[in-house]
Amino acid sequence: MPSFSAPDGTRLAYRVLGDGAPVVCLPGGPADSRYLGDLGGLSRHHLLILPDLRGTGRSALPEDVSSYRCDSLVDDVEALREHLGLPRMALLGHSAGTNIATQYAARHPDRISKLALIGPSTRAVGIAVTGDMRRELARLRKNEPWFPAAFAALEAITEGAGSDWEAIAPFLYGRWDSEARKHHAAGRPRNEEAVALFAAEGAFRPEITRATLAGCEAPVLLLAGEFDMNSPPRSAAEFAGVFPDARLVVQPGAGHYPWLDDADRFVATTAAFLG
Repeated sequence: MPSFSAPDGTRLAYRVLGDGAPVVCLPGGPADSRYLGDLGGLSRHHLLILPDLRGTGRSALPEDVSSYRCDSLVDDVEALREHLGLPRMALLGHSAGTNIATQYAARHPDRISKLALIGPSTRAVGIAVTGDMRRELARLRKNEPWFPAAFAALEAITEGAGSDWEAIAPFLYGRWDSEARKHHAAGRPRNEEAVALFAAEGAFRPEITRATLAGCEAPVLLLAGEFDMNSPPRSAAEFAGVFPDARLVVQPGAGHYPWLDDADRFVATTAAFLG
């Protein structure tokens, strides 16, 4: 598995899949990038560069755990770009990884050719996702057999009286079938410290990031799942307004992992954007 050195000397691993113009794909979590797979077959159209964030997958543990902070991970992405020898790059992020991609675009706008934000998190730009937004999307699944228990767990979490995150996992998928269950079990973050410190104090400076992104000239795609209560379409629409050249696509029937719910539709949309 190829690797490169981060600015602080931490060895970071990445996978390479497919063929064509390269796209650097940042996972969420922070988790091993393997849960992304080949993004539903996007590797048939592009060369996917999939790094494991520091402390996850086959990447090394850093000596300084404060480097797990989201804004610090931007430096790892820049080191990867330099390692790959790309003057500019197409950058794709998923979930929490979109916060890294967003801050990278704010810090290095001239090194981005295109930016694809899948299941976009809005923390980096300070857009709130409310409990009412999540409930509204959750109720769209009221006819599912797992709904009563999952919705009760969601209500408890929203009200600060519960923490059964496993119970609400079905809401993250367009279909809670055996494939979704297997994906969920395999893709859970393993490094709890990396997760806890990702959003540590100082990780986000929304006002500065929003102001800088207003001058980002790269085309941006924001793709949200119709049912994704982690990254609601309404918050993604507000996020799109931060950029001067952004397009929002809401994928019907999809949750937080749209390449699993309808691979053909996801790949058609994303490959067309990346060009």
